[in-house]
Amino acid sequence: MRRLLFILMMLTTASVFAQQKAERPLVQFSGVVINADSSGVVPYVTITNLSYGKQINLANYKGYFSFVAHEQDTIRFTSIGYASATVVIPARLTEKSYTVQIKLSAAITHLPQVRIFPWATTDEFHKDLLSMKIADDDLEIARKNLSGASIAALNKTLPYDGQDKQGLNFQDQHNNVLNSHSITNPLLNPFAWGALIKEIMAGDKSRGVSSNY
Repeated sequence: MRRLLFILMMLTTASVFAQQKAERPLVQFSGVVINADSSGVVPYVTITNLSYGKQINLANYKGYFSFVAHEQDTIRFTSIGYASATVVIPARLTEKSYTVQIKLSAAITHLPQVRIFPWATTDEFHKDLLSMKIADDDLEIARKNLSGASIAALNKTLPYDGQDKQGLNFQDQHNNVLNSHSITNPLLNPFAWGALIKEIMAGDKSRGVSSNY
């Protein structure tokens, strides 16, 4: 008997709920879906009526939608890359249409950190580590740049500055002064010796004297 009464109560409650749901007025639910950050439209949004058998509708490529629903229906808007939004159609509307503007915010997903290594095995990592050439630190770089070989190589490639040119000009002038006041000894010149021997031989021949040169 109790079981029969429980079944009757359940049927009565379901009948009342269905009657109340059927009595809710129909509404032309329309609107547009936009991006909450950029105010641009969000196309092809999935619209689910959670209060009416999860009926699904879609917004067009301009974000516009329009379909028939009931007052107090719960409507959910979802799109890939955006957080979902839910709207409840108000009750006792003065008009048979209800227009809204839905704003969807971008969904931020924090993924766990992933480290990618270029070595397939631990042995390959150890091999590359042992053959790795470690870069010089600042102290070693400064020591190499200040070495004698490095400075000599730089001196060969760098152009002369004003001080270097002044020193070269002074050295040239000094050499010119020394050369202008120097006395050349003709006895130290082999060409002069050759000319002298020729003159002696020519004189001996003119005098009829035989020469042993």
